[in-house]
Amino acid sequence: MARTLLLLRHAKAENGYGLADFDRALTDRGKVQAEAVGRLLAEQGYSPDHVICSSARRTRQTLEGVLGALGTSPEIDYSEAAYSAGVDTLLELITYVDADVETLLVVGHNPTIAQLAAAFVGGEALMSYSPATVAAVDLEVEWLYTAPGTGTGRLLN
Repeated sequence: MARTLLLLRHAKAENGYGLADFDRALTDRGKVQAEAVGRLLAEQGYSPDHVICSSARRTRQTLEGVLGALGTSPEIDYSEAAYSAGVDTLLELITYVDADVETLLVVGHNPTIAQLAAAFVGGEALMSYSPATVAAVDLEVEWLYTAPGTGTGRLLN
């Protein structure tokens, strides 16, 4: 079975003066970006059947915009661990995904999302992973064995 890993950085968020970082919301521009990512994924034939989403407000709002534009309702795991995760922790979360999942969307934060994408896409991901950037990785292994070198990826936007 072919597996696709989609790595999405949350869309543009407020600066958050006076708010905890966890509670920062998307700006109007960020809401537009999230919907645009959903349309992009639909145009390119991606439809996630499972999502790991940081439980921070801005990632949940990004996911809402993406799924609204995609018109799908995948199973969603809102993860506090994904909020503060480093690359190793995020990879560990991915390895727990059910083997029947074909397309997994991970919605998270920089620098972790960019670093993980760079492990599959190459160094350009570190330089160009602005808000609402998404990469697609075609994996050659089951989720349990996901690691750098087990698939090839590209930036979609």
